Amino acid sequence: MSIMDGLSCKDCKYYLPVDVFSGMCKLSKERIGPDDPLCAKVEKIAKCKFCSNYTPEKDFLGKCMGNTLAYPDLIAAKCADFQWYNQK
Repeated sequence: MSIMDGLSCKDCKYYLPVDVFSGMCKLSKERIGPDDPLCAKVEKIAKCKFCSNYTPEKDFLGKCMGNTLAYPDLIAAKCADFQWYNQK
C-alpha cells in the first residue's frame, strides 16, 4: 500500500479551491474536483491529518496535541508544531 493511497487532489499543494465543488490545478490550469484522483506531479500539502500530533476523534474532527480541536483537512503549513507522521 502506497502512502498516496486514499488521497485526492485536495491533498496536493497545487490544488486551488474555487468553490466547494471544484478547483483548479496550479500547474496545468485545468479545472479539477477536490476528490479527483492524484496526478503524477502531486506534492502532499501539510495538513493536520498528516501530522504526528493529530489524533482523530470523530469524522472530520480531532485534537492537536491532545487538547486543541482541529479539522483533519486544516492546512498546517505555518504550524510551528507540525511534524509529518511516519509514512512507512
